[in-house]
Amino acid sequence: MSQEPIVSLRQVTKRIGRSTIIDDLTFDVPQGEIFGFLGPNGAGKTTTIRMMVGLMAITKGSITIKGKDVKTQFEQAIRHVGAIVENPEMYKFLSGYHNLIHFARMVPGVTKERIDEVVSLVKLENRIHDKVKKYSLGMRQRLGVAQALLHRPSLLILDEPTNGLDPAGIRELRDYLRHLTRVEGITVIVSSHLLSEMELMCDRVAILQKGRLMDVKPIHDFIGSNDQAQTYLFEAELDDIALAAVRDMAGVRDARAVPEGAEVVVDRERIPEILNLLMRMEIRVYGVRAIRQSLEDRFLEMTGGVAVG
Repeated sequence: MSQEPIVSLRQVTKRIGRSTIIDDLTFDVPQGEIFGFLGPNGAGKTTTIRMMVGLMAITKGSITIKGKDVKTQFEQAIRHVGAIVENPEMYKFLSGYHNLIHFARMVPGVTKERIDEVVSLVKLENRIHDKVKKYSLGMRQRLGVAQALLHRPSLLILDEPTNGLDPAGIRELRDYLRHLTRVEGITVIVSSHLLSEMELMCDRVAILQKGRLMDVKPIHDFIGSNDQAQTYLFEAELDDIALAAVRDMAGVRDARAVPEGAEVVVDRERIPEILNLLMRMEIRVYGVRAIRQSLEDRFLEMTGGVAVG
């Protein structure tokens, strides 16, 4: 996989009147990943996406896609992009197939073979000739993705693609996007208010608040970069003496009683020593498991408890 980012934002700012909607945004989106945008209501996620695809002017700074500047080389930049901003719009009285044909007429070089290829890619072969008005919301989302992929983009941008989907539809979309990145090598940028889904879906996440970038890093760093990643729950019948003994052990940074037993902040390699101590003290231990923060925990911690949207 190339190390050159597919999207680069440098000091991107958007002002409307006296209000600064996006403030000095700088980050890269690596190739071949699912990149997530998170932020509270009004954080600037959709505004950033709109600037990426040319639906909104950039006040200051630059956005490049595959090295092409969106402001000065728009046609060269946007040819690499497929996007669904808000909901995919289709002609409901036409079949899914005829919707794709209609769109293909506006894009040079899209063949019938390519249409059949994307239909297979989004797994709509059995329903592609049905009228779109008979499609479920999940099927319409998949048809929208098929439309966005017709011209073989390197980058797929989806703004809130899980809106209105049931759990099965959300999982189907997640699995499909992972297939695109792993098999097709396409980079996906996705915004969503479903934090649990973003944790399962994304390779990397950027958190925005009030138009500013709070942080951007791989998802495993977000949920495993602090002491919670080294907190272990010892399910055991500990008394105060046993808890104090654990707390006094070398390498133990903290030990506190909880209803299930004790939460101990310690390096993983020290766990056998703690178990040996408890066994010598004739303490019953029923299990040990790591406790880590979820993406939701980290998000609320970073945004001061502000709801996502």
